[in-house]
Amino acid sequence: MAHDDAPQPDRPQDTPPPARPAPLGGDELALRRRVSDFEREEVADVLRESAAEGRLSYTELEDRLETLYSAKTYGELVEITADLPNGPALPAATAGQASAAAVTPAAEPGMTVHAPAIKVFLSDAKRVGNWLAPQHQEINAVLGDVTLDYTEAHIPYDEVFIEVKSILADVKIRVPQNAIVHLDSNPVLGSVTEQGESGLGPVAAPPTTPPKTFHIRGTAILGDIKIKRGPRLTKRLGLI
Repeated sequence: MAHDDAPQPDRPQDTPPPARPAPLGGDELALRRRVSDFEREEVADVLRESAAEGRLSYTELEDRLETLYSAKTYGELVEITADLPNGPALPAATAGQASAAAVTPAAEPGMTVHAPAIKVFLSDAKRVGNWLAPQHQEINAVLGDVTLDYTEAHIPYDEVFIEVKSILADVKIRVPQNAIVHLDSNPVLGSVTEQGESGLGPVAAPPTTPPKTFHIRGTAILGDIKIKRGPRLTKRLGLI
């Protein structure tokens, strides 16, 4: 009986499934995070200051500003200012610097760095009472009213960044009595003011917590942005 010596077709070999990509580490996620217009403007200020100090030529400044305003991620901002002081820093593990945990508290339930923008058009929005405040807040108000009251809010950060655009709108931001406020204003036929309390009603007890620093950038076009300190008068008088 003849044997069939013809070559047999190769049998398909069992191949292992493709390996899943490793999850991104915290540093990679930080570098890939999308940046806001407010952060781009902060880096633009660093570039302009560096040019004024002679670290950048006028041509270099123009080139970097053009790159900056097309940047989408935090990593791109770091690269643009890598050779300049005061630019955004690399994550701790990458740069070998102190961990961000040294300046940012450990995560708490509901804690957030960047909150969704508050967008108001022909309407009102309020954040008052005991609420959890994010570190970065953007407000866009057109023909409406916005009130942010931080005097009773839980603020897990030492620094808070607020960017406000008010067009024919009224935006009120109330900060704790001992807060440190850095106000960068740009009124166009509008008003951006920082107001103290009139002193009516009981004097609040000295705060027992270290002061928080608020970086507020406000653009008011035919609108008003008011920054006030301490609890509302009705609160101090015990009316609410």
